[in-house]
Amino acid sequence: MGAQDRDYWRDESSPQRTLGLGSKWSATTWIIIACVAVFVIDGFLPRQWVVVETALQPGLLDEVQRELLAGRTPTATGTIDVSPSVVALTKQPVFIQQSDGSPVLIAVNTLQSTPFLQRWLYFSTSTALYSSTPGVGVSALQVWRFIGFQFCHHSAQHLIFNMVGLFFFGPVVERYLGSKRFTAFYLLCGCAGALLYLLLNFGGYMVGEVTNGRVSVPGLLSNDPDMPLVGASAGVFGIIIAAARLMPDAMILFFFVIPMRLKTLAYGLVLIAVASVLLKWKNAGGEAAHIGGAIAGWYLIHRPERLRSLFDFLGHVDPTSSFHQARRLERAPQGGGPGPSTAEVDRILDKVRESGLGSLNEAERRTLRDATRHRSHS
Repeated sequence: MGAQDRDYWRDESSPQRTLGLGSKWSATTWIIIACVAVFVIDGFLPRQWVVVETALQPGLLDEVQRELLAGRTPTATGTIDVSPSVVALTKQPVFIQQSDGSPVLIAVNTLQSTPFLQRWLYFSTSTALYSSTPGVGVSALQVWRFIGFQFCHHSAQHLIFNMVGLFFFGPVVERYLGSKRFTAFYLLCGCAGALLYLLLNFGGYMVGEVTNGRVSVPGLLSNDPDMPLVGASAGVFGIIIAAARLMPDAMILFFFVIPMRLKTLAYGLVLIAVASVLLKWKNAGGEAAHIGGAIAGWYLIHRPERLRSLFDFLGHVDPTSSFHQARRLERAPQGGGPGPSTAEVDRILDKVRESGLGSLNEAERRTLRDATRHRSHS
């Protein structure tokens, strides 16, 4: 039996879940469409080079290095003989001009081939804070990337993996929060992932600068601050954690083969992410973003009222939210006539807060439906 067939999932009296734009599609569907659209459109646009690492030439004085990284010394780049549509990585020499006019090699930039839209949407420590890349220029405080990177993916496999997670677990959380709050929830989890990556990468960079790379602190990311971060997985991790809070004992098939409880999957994935960051496994930066998204998801699903003021331009009340319906039921005055007792309704609402909607039995779900009808007509 699917989730939509369960009584606690259905609510014939509630409006269609939308974003207030007149469409019958859910917020989950719109997010999936946006991610797929960015990936497909980028496939038809010309690729561009992006600097992902800069290696200064050995032997440069510290003062010269500081001048270069501060952008106060004019630099010029050598020509690139290959197209970004042909190779994935290439090197680019960077020169300064001596007083006699002869060029001197001072750095080598590593360039990565990047899709056109992704070039302007990916997230990195340098673009979020400040960076002066020799031969390229300054980037700083590009705050739109906290949102933009969540809709970019570096491969079809990366996209499919994230969209499958969003497709299966997004509706569970959206049903509880409502479409508007769910959209805010997803975006905030993604932003939290980017923020944790930023903090760990900046910390790793500063430790490396102070110790000249001799010290490596577990948990801090030592990759180049220019390295791009893309993907919806930070938001998806937040959604999986939230779904595990709402339906902890729901049985799923991991990789469509291995049966396990949802909360086992959720917290197992978090443990793997933590181990990856601490032990500096492959994709430790991406796993750091997963942890940030999971932390935000855990916090926001326990305090959904924190999402109340976001997206108010779409309406102050989101009737598609089962959380909103429960709060309305709790606050509404008791009308005349027979109906479930206040004490019983309060007990059931407390149970929802403690154990999630999936913990209710049939009688408790029927009591909530009866109380909703009774108070809506009082």
